Amino acid sequence: MDTGLFIALLNPTIALALGAAFLVLWTHQRHRPHLAVLALSYSLAAAGFLFQHFTLPVGLAPSKLLSNLCFCLAASCLAGAIVARYGRRVPYFGIGALAGSGMAAFCWFLFVEPDLTWRILVVNFAIGGISLIAAAELRTVRGNGPTEKILLALSLLAGLNFFVRTLAVIIAHGPFESYDELHASSYWTTALLSHVLLSLLIALALFTAAALDVMKALKAETHTDPLSGLLNRRGFEERAEFLLQRCAAAKFPVALVLADLDHFKALNDVHGHAAGDRVIADFAAKLRSATGARGAAGRIGGEEFAVLLPLSDLAAARLFAEAVRTLYSAGGIDGLPAGTKVTASFGVAARSGEEALEPLMRRADEALYKAKRNGRDSVRLSYERPEAMFVPEPSRAG
Repeated sequence: MDTGLFIALLNPTIALALGAAFLVLWTHQRHRPHLAVLALSYSLAAAGFLFQHFTLPVGLAPSKLLSNLCFCLAASCLAGAIVARYGRRVPYFGIGALAGSGMAAFCWFLFVEPDLTWRILVVNFAIGGISLIAAAELRTVRGNGPTEKILLALSLLAGLNFFVRTLAVIIAHGPFESYDELHASSYWTTALLSHVLLSLLIALALFTAAALDVMKALKAETHTDPLSGLLNRRGFEERAEFLLQRCAAAKFPVALVLADLDHFKALNDVHGHAAGDRVIADFAAKLRSATGARGAAGRIGGEEFAVLLPLSDLAAARLFAEAVRTLYSAGGIDGLPAGTKVTASFGVAARSGEEALEPLMRRADEALYKAKRNGRDSVRLSYERPEAMFVPEPSRAG
């Protein structure tokens, strides 16, 4: 095979392979549409390189126009997909303005004042600007992990590549008079090689991000109770241990609230398990809403729930429990007969010193037992201090 043809086909082959890989990922993760956009981006890049090398029957100028249109669309899709993957609002106006102005200038230097060198410059500058827009959006998420930092660095590198490399090669080798001269130049060789390298590196980073997304989703499934949507016991304990360590290091107060639905077995027996499930889901929703993002809420048993509240002392945790208790006992549950009242009992304990989760839960559970024993639908507090906190001072002589 001719070396020039091999190099010309290298980019579209790699781009099509990467596009197919992202398409396969999207078919298994339809809830992540950015994967489909990535597949489209790499497919458009492949088409751009093919139209650059092979002239269509309509003529040279339309073939080059179509090629560069594919390049601009590919860059726009890639930047938009990367930004969307991190939940950021895609800057459609900025991307569209750069791509549109780049193609308008390209058409001017193709049909009105034909100049190959200026056509190269305007398209490269437009794509470089789109890359820098993606980098600007990634700055806000660069602290999320190494993948984000890598994608930010690659976006910056891509922008510099389209600006600096293009200017440096054109200044060094002078303007181009024809496409034959262009395709035989160092500019075209460096363009092909840099595109291959950047395409592979960006795709590798995005594949890594997709794999991390899957792992995160699997971990969430193993740590989440499907009925309530709260953490299950394992997930709650892991999250609680993490929060306890953070609060101990910062010397912040922490409190634990345990809750148990009153007469839940009788409710199940009378109204059925479907009604019991609705009761659990309704209580979990109120608990999650009250907890917000600052704490950890979990369903740790059949009808038993736990909430760890950082930055809360015993009084604040009591107010939290009373608010949830009042809200829950005052409302009705869909699917239960009108007038059916469902209540919950609460036990509250505040952490003392660097008390571990297990003794903290034991004390909150003892307070919960008192609430159950003394009439239910109430909040009881644990005033007990861990035995480890009571260390007698050594006696002094004299």
